Amino acid sequence: MTGYYDLLLVLLPASLFGLSGTLYAAGLGLTLALTVGGLVATGLTAHGLFVNDPSSAAAEPTSRSSAALESAD
Repeated sequence: MTGYYDLLLVLLPASLFGLSGTLYAAGLGLTLALTVGGLVATGLTAHGLFVNDPSSAAAEPTSRSSAALESAD
């Protein structure tokens, strides 16, 4: 199952290289294309860190962690 952070790890290089390459191929200057791609990647990183922070995702119990533990006796 892919989660939010797996998707974020795919979108970071895709936005930096894919968007920058597409903008450069469309005729924008290399500096401007890399700046726009970098700003999008920075925005995705900031969203992952501050808006949807990892501590809130870790605090939610999953189905495996909510299972009752049994004694070895």
